[in-house]
Amino acid sequence: MAPKGGSKKKGAAVTTSDGASTPHIPTLGERLSYLHAPRPFKNPHYTKNINRRAKNLKTVLSQERERERVERERKRMGKEEKAENGGDGMDVDDEEEEVPSYSSIEAPPSFMPQRHYCDITGLEAPYTDPATGLRYHDKSIYELIKGLSARTMEAGRRMYLFVIYFC
Repeated sequence: MAPKGGSKKKGAAVTTSDGASTPHIPTLGERLSYLHAPRPFKNPHYTKNINRRAKNLKTVLSQERERERVERERKRMGKEEKAENGGDGMDVDDEEEEVPSYSSIEAPPSFMPQRHYCDITGLEAPYTDPATGLRYHDKSIYELIKGLSARTMEAGRRMYLFVIYFC
């Protein structure tokens, strides 16, 4: 048995046992293959740059910040030169709007109403207790709130404020 990758070459003539050589007949796969078809859209003189690598997100963001900083510096220097040369300080049309980028995303305010959450459970709270101002999720939580003393209520508010402002 011949080793794999034997001496048969593609496109080479096949020698039969009687010594006559016959040309290689391409298989259906070779006939339908686009491998050797001309590619007019490709540059025949293009060479791939082996040293070029993909940049990670951190690099891209730092380069974007650096580009924006250089642009701001250039604008500031232009304004200073204009002021030194006696340029008109009332020209407002010079200001270009900042183009949104990956590092400067500014969103408009939401049109949806703000969600309220239960002060006891943290679930969504469609109700508010008029006496204490606490938000609650359902009637079982409301009964719990009604059973709390004023002292417990005050301690809970202090803890709530502590968590909001210091954590």
